[in-house]
Amino acid sequence: MDEIVVGIDVGTTKVCTLVGRVENSKTMRILGVGIEPSDGIRKGIIVDLPAASQAIKRSVEKAEHTSGMEITTALVSLAGAHVSSVNSRGAAGIPGGVIDAIDVARALEQAQAVAIPHDREIIHVIQRGISVDGQEGVRTPVGMHGFKLEVETHIITAATATVDNLRQCVSAAGVNIQQFVLNPLASAEVVLTEQERQMGVAVCDIGGGTTDLAIYVNGDVWHTMVLAVGGNHVTQDVAHGLRLPVSQAEDVKKQQGHAIRSDIGSEEFFTIRPFGEDKDVRINKQDLAHIIEARIEETFGLILQEIKRSGYDGLLPAGMVLTGGTSALPGIARIASEVLGMPVRTAQPENLSGLIDKLNSPAYSTSVGLLRWALTMHEHEVAITGGGKNRRRSKGEGMNFDSIKNWMKRLLP
Repeated sequence: MDEIVVGIDVGTTKVCTLVGRVENSKTMRILGVGIEPSDGIRKGIIVDLPAASQAIKRSVEKAEHTSGMEITTALVSLAGAHVSSVNSRGAAGIPGGVIDAIDVARALEQAQAVAIPHDREIIHVIQRGISVDGQEGVRTPVGMHGFKLEVETHIITAATATVDNLRQCVSAAGVNIQQFVLNPLASAEVVLTEQERQMGVAVCDIGGGTTDLAIYVNGDVWHTMVLAVGGNHVTQDVAHGLRLPVSQAEDVKKQQGHAIRSDIGSEEFFTIRPFGEDKDVRINKQDLAHIIEARIEETFGLILQEIKRSGYDGLLPAGMVLTGGTSALPGIARIASEVLGMPVRTAQPENLSGLIDKLNSPAYSTSVGLLRWALTMHEHEVAITGGGKNRRRSKGEGMNFDSIKNWMKRLLP
């Protein structure tokens, strides 16, 4: 039977539940879609439990209705400025002189023995690199001869209370969480090419409330972060500058907006009715573009600071791939390229079939990426934590047998 996978993208602007089936290694058939406006979520964080629970429940019910299937488990997206990451190394001696999956598991277990504060939990442990007896760049160590195995990992953590709130909201919709997946890692599944990952690339997912960044070098994740700025800030600037209700400002941004003022002719106008006016007013599109351009430049200035702080700014010859709803703004890739000083392209989900009317947009990269992540989970994850009851492991706990089996799946042909 073909594998059925479910992803719930809980965003600041929308909740999107997708049910998908793999047709072949490239094509995903979308069987069910449930898109609902978000409620009770701000900057990726739940601020109203009942409202957020209802939005998630409505999204799940729509996806169940369109797919004709009952949804009991799903992968769930995670974002918010509470997410942070650290790189860590672990080593293991090889008593038999030939590496097996248990040796790899021991090295990974040691890499996870970093001091994580009590109010945080591990979401991902992702392998960054493996070396055997000092020889780096090893991809599949099982079966190799050696005396010392070293594994470098990227550990992503999140605030436990914030994750528990999201867990509670999804559980209220009758769904068990198979795993949490950080937004930019999910998006990367559908927007990055293998060549870009190998060369060195940043994926930047600009949503309504957050901007999520992941840096890939030599095919692996080297750095992740979440900024609490997004498209809603642009909308608020437009609302303030043109004296409009936020909902109307959002429509104006989407229909008339452009990120580069100089690309707009001085004679281009549109009409709106601002607060306090009893008739329509003509607005110069250049004035709107001026408001948007200032905020977009500021956002990419913050992204540039973060890339430089990571120390990997010189390792990104493939530049940046933009995705997320805000990346659909005309001109945004050019501004990004100018501010960052690197090539930039915008990307959206491809190779989809089925119920895809709305999904061919950068706004749904994380949603579709969750389905892709479910398929390649064993390739990414070395110890799956963060979903359901499988919470943080204490330092003394051993790596469970399932994790070792997952490693065997990944490392053996």
